[in-house]
Amino acid sequence: MKVIVIGGGAAGMLSAIVSAKCGNEVTILEKTESLGNKIKITGKGRCNLTFDGDIEDFKRNIVKNYKFMYSSFNNFNNKDLVEYFNSLGVKTKVERGARIFPVSNKADDIVKALKNEIKKHGVKVEYNSCVNKLNVVDRKIDSVQTVDNKKFKCDKCIITTGGASFPKTGSSGDGFILAKNTGHNIVDIKPGLVPLKSNDSICKKLQGLSLRNISFKLVDNGKVIYNDFGEMLFAHFGITGPVVLSSSSKLNRIEEVESKLKQRKIKACIDLKPALDFDTLDKRICRDFEKYSNKEFKNSLNDLLPQKIIPVVIELSKIDENIKVHQINKEMRKNLVNVIKNIEINISGFMPLDIAIITCGGVDVKNINPKTMESKIVLGLYFAGEVLDIDAYTGGYNLQIAFSTAFQAGRN
Repeated sequence: MKVIVIGGGAAGMLSAIVSAKCGNEVTILEKTESLGNKIKITGKGRCNLTFDGDIEDFKRNIVKNYKFMYSSFNNFNNKDLVEYFNSLGVKTKVERGARIFPVSNKADDIVKALKNEIKKHGVKVEYNSCVNKLNVVDRKIDSVQTVDNKKFKCDKCIITTGGASFPKTGSSGDGFILAKNTGHNIVDIKPGLVPLKSNDSICKKLQGLSLRNISFKLVDNGKVIYNDFGEMLFAHFGITGPVVLSSSSKLNRIEEVESKLKQRKIKACIDLKPALDFDTLDKRICRDFEKYSNKEFKNSLNDLLPQKIIPVVIELSKIDENIKVHQINKEMRKNLVNVIKNIEINISGFMPLDIAIITCGGVDVKNINPKTMESKIVLGLYFAGEVLDIDAYTGGYNLQIAFSTAFQAGRN
């Protein structure tokens, strides 16, 4: 059986390998000059391959369409994925936040392992091959056609073109066009896992400051819509980092989000000391104040906070930076605790789709059989990976989605 796989990313490579191991004649059509381009940049070049946890962890971290993933995850889960790469010689490790990486810290090792398997199982790869047409005869896939009019006959075809983020890697939304032109519904495309913009001066003042072990909330007109604990980073445009990126995928699904952003109704709330409740933090500050009782206020917080954020905290507390510490009263100290426990930032928008880690939206999963990944509209046409309308938070969950759906498509 001739199988064409369109796209040579994570889902494309694994689905091709699995299909070839089933005895099929498989060809990958890759629009760029290399395979696994997006894998190479994931996890800052280290590749957060998957997560260390169970099915409930997986479920909690999928933002949309978890139920669709039940069958494919059941057939090829995170433990299967780790075992698979271990068998290929890629040893893995678990890091903070239950994130799994190669021991080598090299994303390229994942790509090399998959490329070796592709070669071992006789998968052909046609580079610089951009598919722009699917030929369907009597509701069944017949062939695919490239922009330079090359035609590839096939019995089955798997679309694994990725989303529309990081277009330089080859993921520029081609799969959405191919799917739409063959009658599939495309759910609105939005940036996912993307930094958030803010016009507040605090972001420029704190540009480059990384905060760890903070509590982060997104609030919509007073209602908490996202709550997380972890790391974030201030930038000239606003805020980024793991907790911010994950929150963006929740934010972009709010109704009338653009209007709310313009009206400054969306706020990020940061607790710099989440491990300490109000009273405990107050007692901690009292001890520091006793230690520095004769110093000016601006020189009394070095033991408690990163140096760069101290002037901002002082400004927000409305306490004179030059006042002597022993002159600070209980009311002033209370204001200081409130600031440390709740720094607010007005969110004004999202950074562009082309720098988003993933794409939210895509091929409507209602058009796809979750047990096989085959289209309900075109026989012999399959989908896997980011091209589908499924996405998750940071932590290796999105790559797991790609590999699980790829395994399911390839074996069918």
